[in-house]
Amino acid sequence: MSPNEDRSPFSFNHIGMDRRTLLKTLGIGAVSAAALPMLAACTGGTAPGASASASTSLTFGSGSSDDVPKAAYKAVTDAFTAQSKITVTTNVVPHNDFQNKIATYLQGSPDDAFTWFAGYRMQYYAKQGLLSPIDDVWEKIGGGYSDAMKKASTGPDGKMYFVPNYNYPWGFFYRKSLWTEKGYEVPTTFDALKTLSAKMKADGLIPIEFSDKDGWPAMGTFDYINMRLNGYQFHMDLTAHKESWDQKKVTAVFDTWKELLPFQNPAALGMTWQDSAISLGQKKSGMFLLGSFVTQQFTDPAILSDIDFFPFPEIAMEGQDAVEAPIDGLLLSKKGGKNQGAKDFLAFMGTPEGQDAYAKVDPSNIATVKGADTSSFSPLNKKCAETIANAKSISQFFDRDALPAMATNVMIPALQGFIKDGSIDVKNLEAQAKALYAAQ
Repeated sequence: MSPNEDRSPFSFNHIGMDRRTLLKTLGIGAVSAAALPMLAACTGGTAPGASASASTSLTFGSGSSDDVPKAAYKAVTDAFTAQSKITVTTNVVPHNDFQNKIATYLQGSPDDAFTWFAGYRMQYYAKQGLLSPIDDVWEKIGGGYSDAMKKASTGPDGKMYFVPNYNYPWGFFYRKSLWTEKGYEVPTTFDALKTLSAKMKADGLIPIEFSDKDGWPAMGTFDYINMRLNGYQFHMDLTAHKESWDQKKVTAVFDTWKELLPFQNPAALGMTWQDSAISLGQKKSGMFLLGSFVTQQFTDPAILSDIDFFPFPEIAMEGQDAVEAPIDGLLLSKKGGKNQGAKDFLAFMGTPEGQDAYAKVDPSNIATVKGADTSSFSPLNKKCAETIANAKSISQFFDRDALPAMATNVMIPALQGFIKDGSIDVKNLEAQAKALYAAQ
């Protein structure tokens, strides 16, 4: 979930909805990095000279390439077209490709509207002048959002840019029946987590399912240990480089994490989160730290109803009050701001009707707009919503709170190296952070 500054030619083309239909494994999209040159053959977005009043069609770029969220966004565009008679052409690109090429995408011929994230990850590109402000859209939908959601949707210039669709808590997910069978109890402290992990290992399980082939999942573990040791504000200051990396507080995060390494899946660097979800579903692993979107992988109702989760245990500070709950939604490209139809699409996403259309297909996330239908929430959905609502502090995730280049170019290789052999060079992290943040 980290954009990099790759400036190679890139733009997104249409990939049909039938690209992959097998829901039983819900794997990553089939378009590989080797196929990227093909993606440059067609571009989306409103033509540079298009009329500002154009409203009969729009293009929508989506990085939601896994089958469930892809189908959910199709439900949204279908509902919007039925209501507005505006045609939406959706261009779906594999999730990691979408995020890794976002800079060149926005600098080229982007779609009118596209999926992205709130907070710093949005503010960074707004500051670059690559997004269109949508204050007029927020005049219509603002009453449906909390102050926290509004703040997360505001650019560095004070203008509105983002329409939240959903957010989701990160926590440890597990099979209830397995825990009942083995007599496991939910740990509320770090020591209890280690004791439980040791028991799971003795029982022949992978205690903590873990995957970091794609680079970003490990950031969730770093964030939680950092917030539990040093507090939410330190997390925010570190990602903004108001705190240095070469200090004892950061070293303590990695020293604490080392205590969990023996319990995490040793094959993590070769696994995607979807691979790990399969292992969890098959009861080969005891628990899995990830966002609630992990439940997209469980199409068997019996397995889905058997999934539960608990917050990351307390360590030293703030108990379990800080929660990672990233916010996903929609933005307009600079060109998209010329298309009233695209603005109408974002406004639709900011209504209960729009978010209900999404949630009916993908119930793994929590709608952000007031008035969204919660009548069909499962016990797990309710727990996720309560966890977010009761949190005193909500982080966005390291690669959404930090400078994109810091997350992609520095943290991904550093964390993958740490996972491999337990070593980390905090002085090198600080040197690179100084250079990157000074260049902004």
